[in-house]
Amino acid sequence: MAAVSLRLGDLVWGKLGRYPPWPGKIVNPPKDLKKPRGKKCFFVKFFGTEDHAWIKVEQLKPYHPHKEEMIKINKGKRFQQAVDAVEEFLRKNKGKDQASSHNSSEEKNRRNSSEERGKQSAGEEKRKASLSEGKSKKGTGEGKKRVSSVSSERGSKSPLKRAQDQSPRKRGRPPKDEKDLTIPESSTVKRVMTGTVAGFKWPPSVSEPVKDSDPHFHHFLLSQTEKETGSTSIQAADSTAVNGSITPTDKKIGFLGLGLMGSGIVSNLLKMGHTVTVWNRTAEKCDLFIQEGARLGRTPAEVVSTCDITFACVSDPKAAKDLVLGPSGVLQGIRPGKCYVDMSTVDADTVTELAQVIVSRGGRFLEAPVSGNQQLSNDGMLVILAAGDRGLYEDCSSCFQAMGKTSFFLGEVGNAAKMMLIVNMVQGSFMATIAEGLTLAQVTGQSQQTLLDILNQGQLASIFLDQKCQNILQGNFKPDFYLKYIQKDLRLAIALGDSVNHPTPMAAAANEVYKRAKALDQSDNDMSAVYRAYIH
Repeated sequence: MAAVSLRLGDLVWGKLGRYPPWPGKIVNPPKDLKKPRGKKCFFVKFFGTEDHAWIKVEQLKPYHPHKEEMIKINKGKRFQQAVDAVEEFLRKNKGKDQASSHNSSEEKNRRNSSEERGKQSAGEEKRKASLSEGKSKKGTGEGKKRVSSVSSERGSKSPLKRAQDQSPRKRGRPPKDEKDLTIPESSTVKRVMTGTVAGFKWPPSVSEPVKDSDPHFHHFLLSQTEKETGSTSIQAADSTAVNGSITPTDKKIGFLGLGLMGSGIVSNLLKMGHTVTVWNRTAEKCDLFIQEGARLGRTPAEVVSTCDITFACVSDPKAAKDLVLGPSGVLQGIRPGKCYVDMSTVDADTVTELAQVIVSRGGRFLEAPVSGNQQLSNDGMLVILAAGDRGLYEDCSSCFQAMGKTSFFLGEVGNAAKMMLIVNMVQGSFMATIAEGLTLAQVTGQSQQTLLDILNQGQLASIFLDQKCQNILQGNFKPDFYLKYIQKDLRLAIALGDSVNHPTPMAAAANEVYKRAKALDQSDNDMSAVYRAYIH
């Protein structure tokens, strides 16, 4: 591995978790942002984005030696725009350097001329002083003694003393123990390197639990501290999702359904270098992804027929069936060897029916509903629950790594649907309980904020709890998980319990509260809007 020395101002390729290397520049961090403890790292500003991050030095490569390599392995319009931004920066910087060099040359000439005139003047003065002193001291022993004393003083300085006078410290360099206190500026083009860089490899990332006390395991986004700055480019990945570099499958990927969850999934597939063809019932939603490098499919059947693996993520059992069995649907594009992965949250009977018709045409089927919300989808942090064709599950490996932090294979078709409904039943019931507690605090004269603070210090503390309570306290119910969909999942979970004669009284009670919220026109708000069912 090459030894590479990087400094403030250097252009680099930075590795953001599972995401492909991205061009950036080492910059000074915000004053209020402390440097992480542990391994050496630099604060990097990424081109073409508003993202900043602390990056470990072993996850950085110098820009110029690896430019061609990175351009070959990375795809996408956004990546190319980032590279273009670097080149534009270099052109501007080169112009400044040339102007600065010209000015410096003129200044140096003026300075040399001035110094030469000064030396001539000083020499003349010295000759005059010498003549004057020779006249006044001529014929006296005192003059000889003084000259002898001066000569002795010059000659008595030891070699050690002379070496100390010429030491690096004398030339302005800091002592050894001061070197790490400041980061020296350098040209953005020059690099200080030893050895060859050809053998430099990205070290594998290791999944570790995130610790708030050690920000080294987080990627810092500027938008987290400056709320007015939005970041819609590279989404930073939590370290728990880091699975090392992803090599995208060479299979052609199709994706049907660009809702809250599907949009984030497709975005991450593209970022990881997958070849993706998209379709959505509302065609306008495809435009953004076409700009990012996706291809457009005119119908579900066309997408399936032209792709090796087609994913789908739609709202409910009816939509899932219509997508497969309807006009120009998935089934019409299925041929032997074609693969279909349904990521919708539906009941086990629906997914079993879809699997049967796909397999009957020679296709391969996998169900893979996801646990998460819009933000987790955008961040590539979903939890994937899969069941069905085990070989297909393995073929989807790079796709699942791109969209999620972990995946589970649960066996035969129907198991993932059942597990997903149970997970969402627990989540939906918990959300209703949170809303109930906040309204009870309000009507009994207690502070809702204080209740949240107490909960956040106890065993129930979680990101989900905090985010949903903040939604309620701020009256902000922008959908991150539609209320109508969590009510649908509760209804299906209750039916699952009925099918095996298992009581679900808590889910049934929560379901009634969500039904009331829907009657209050809260269907298209976030699930936290169930709070309004208690205050009306």
